[in-house]
Amino acid sequence: MAAPTLQQPSFLLANLKADSTTKPLLLRCQDLVKIFDDYPAKELHPVFPWLMEVVFGSLDGILAGWNLRFLHCRSSEYNIVMEFLSPTGPLMKLVYKLQAEDYKYEVPVNYLPGPVKACIQEGVLPDCPLFHNKLHFPPTGLLSLNLALNPFEFFMFNFAFCLLTPKSFPPGHQGSSTDSAYFVLVDTYLKYFLPTEGSVPPSPFSDSRGSVTAPSPRASSVSFAGYGVHSPSLLKHHIFHQPSVNADPAAQEIWRSETLLQMFVEVWLHHYSLDMYQKLQSPQVKLALLQYRLSMSSSMSSMPFQPLAPPPGSGTLHTYQVLLPFHSAPALRGLLEEPFSPTEEHVLVVRLLVKHLHAFSSSLKPEQLSSSPSSPSAHSHTHPSPLEEFKRVVVQRFVQQKLYLFLQHCFGHWPLDASFRAVLETWLSYIQPWRYTGEKSNAQVEQNRTVPDKWESFVHENLLMYTKLFQVFLNRAVRTDLVNAKNALMVFRVAKVFSQPNLAEMIQKGEQLFLEPEHVLHHRQPRGYLTPSQGGSFLSSRQRAVTDMVFRVKSHVYSLEGQDCQYKQMFGSELRGAVMKLVQIIAQARQTAKRISDQSSEVTSSGSFLSWFGLASPDINNTFSGAEPEESGEYLKKTHEFLDRALENLCQIFKLNQGHLNQVLSTLGSSQDDGNSKQLPDCVQGENGLILTELGRRQLINGLRRFDLRYQGDPELQPIRSYESALLVRLLYRVSSLVNERFGGHMTALCSRPDFLGRLGRHFLTDPAGGARLRQSPACRDTAERSRRPRLSLRPLASFRTLLLLLLFYLLGALLSLGPGSSTLLLLAGGLLYGLFMTLVADKLKAH
Repeated sequence: MAAPTLQQPSFLLANLKADSTTKPLLLRCQDLVKIFDDYPAKELHPVFPWLMEVVFGSLDGILAGWNLRFLHCRSSEYNIVMEFLSPTGPLMKLVYKLQAEDYKYEVPVNYLPGPVKACIQEGVLPDCPLFHNKLHFPPTGLLSLNLALNPFEFFMFNFAFCLLTPKSFPPGHQGSSTDSAYFVLVDTYLKYFLPTEGSVPPSPFSDSRGSVTAPSPRASSVSFAGYGVHSPSLLKHHIFHQPSVNADPAAQEIWRSETLLQMFVEVWLHHYSLDMYQKLQSPQVKLALLQYRLSMSSSMSSMPFQPLAPPPGSGTLHTYQVLLPFHSAPALRGLLEEPFSPTEEHVLVVRLLVKHLHAFSSSLKPEQLSSSPSSPSAHSHTHPSPLEEFKRVVVQRFVQQKLYLFLQHCFGHWPLDASFRAVLETWLSYIQPWRYTGEKSNAQVEQNRTVPDKWESFVHENLLMYTKLFQVFLNRAVRTDLVNAKNALMVFRVAKVFSQPNLAEMIQKGEQLFLEPEHVLHHRQPRGYLTPSQGGSFLSSRQRAVTDMVFRVKSHVYSLEGQDCQYKQMFGSELRGAVMKLVQIIAQARQTAKRISDQSSEVTSSGSFLSWFGLASPDINNTFSGAEPEESGEYLKKTHEFLDRALENLCQIFKLNQGHLNQVLSTLGSSQDDGNSKQLPDCVQGENGLILTELGRRQLINGLRRFDLRYQGDPELQPIRSYESALLVRLLYRVSSLVNERFGGHMTALCSRPDFLGRLGRHFLTDPAGGARLRQSPACRDTAERSRRPRLSLRPLASFRTLLLLLLFYLLGALLSLGPGSSTLLLLAGGLLYGLFMTLVADKLKAH
């Protein structure tokens, strides 16, 4: 009986694989629910990895799985999938069932984010609890590493990685939708495992990993130089040293909340460039932070001496503990230079995470928020619940650093178009945590809402999120087409957020704290840190409030930008000049929008009569009422409104002198008249033609000046116009090509003659405006020579206008009793006489 028992799991898996290709989704889910209930965990263990691929797709992107990112509520399978994958659904119950046993599932390190993968393959352990005690370095090398995850971690990794896997859109589906099954599931998991009210519901199975145990010792065969004693979780330090651990059920369930958040953050946000990696690994950064930590321990002189070690889980102050020098792993550079381009859908999911974490953190009870965990009495007698402690540190400890790097990457690499709105709103959501406190307020109060003073510490500890990213956005804004209403809206949104009362003052105070002189100890001596197990707390300081905040601001800036960072003050003279430059560009965009709006109304009124007969110019019709709604009158009115309000908010933020600003705008308006707008943009002559200067780029972006764009290729190969017959264009092109190939030499010889006959030939067989057009912008010599070569062009005969005139001419000849032949001869004679006249007139003009 032993043999069939050993073969049964593979037999079960084979049956499930066969059913997955024949049965509909509803029947498959019903069968899986029954199997989960009937079979023991031992037999379900080999099925679980295959099931993850079936649901979420393979990690290499070959298998699409259930296409959760493209499954919408309109689909008949939506409700089935949502019920099966819900936090209390059958699949999660299977996870808990396997979690109760000692099962591990391997994930190749190659599928981890670039910086994590490169760091591990170099021989460095990332400072994240997810990677502790899960890596085993083989003696053969570091290129075939696997990460051993428990069932819950494996499930969450596959779910999070599903967002990054490149997938092609199914027919009829659009990306970046917030009503997809994946987006809704992310929201559901966050609300379930990170609840704003109550606690996390317990799992239905007893789980040995759920109980709180001391951190398992690191294997002696693996030595990490400089790596301090870390625990799998910051919270488990607090929980483990409570008097009665097992009596608190929440202490045994908080690990799921931590695991979910860490997995989301590591998979979605842990991406940045090679330069940022080197900056974070700079020894000067760590030395500077160590000095600040030593200065903060001045009030701990009664502590016994102990070796210096970073506080547990100090991931916000340094990301990695480096074992090998960076230059010793040349392959690492190639790994970190792999391009990372987040999609709009990816950014929207990150924004959902940010908004929920703010709401989760803001739901902290007031008594827990006000209590000081560093107080001896508080630490000895009262202990906040694990969930409440988690709420207090979740944003700063788990999200701040990686989100900053993620947003900085997006700001620097995102295209200069309206799709940047997703990144912008993610940033604005993070820097406004007071919007997600759950307090209800009407629209009028919201309009003039003052930032509460209690958020001042948040602003200071996230100073770069406000100042550095605002400067990067400013650099983007001056290179963006602000005539487009969507781009103008983004400038208005940023100006509106930063103009909130109290916010600018909080940012200024944070910059003053950062610029404070370093606190130097008169009696410097080596001291360590009180870990939570020794009665101390990393989350609070024993220094005075000002010194504590100076340390927090400095450590925040140095940990993200390096010790040698050149900090630019948001309210300094340099940035003030950049704001004035943006103000000028906004004023230029307002004038351009007004001019285009006026032209649109004039053309619409003048062409309305001809449009009834379809005789209006097709180019004019398409300019203002075609496929680009951003250029219509309504959008241009919105542009003007957004830019006006953005100017008002910028004046409020930076205390701009209204009189000086009006003078600048009036001077700018008087210099930008219609004649000036028709000039070429500012250029310099280069080897291959005109090169735009910085001023010329701004003029071109804002529509103040533009090039006279004309087709400079072969005139016979221009795109077929709407006023031409496509059949005749192609037919006449073949005829003229045959004539030109047959008699090209004779036509060239005729046009080369200096006498009157040669001039007459040049009038009919060459394009007199071709040379002037080619001097407008650089063109290759072959194209120029081919365009100047004498040839016959019959394309004008394919125009509906020409055909209509010919029809009228032959009708007139018929009324005068002229046959088609006579009319044709008369037409040719008239054309010849016209050519003779124009040649003689040209000779007379040259003589004068």
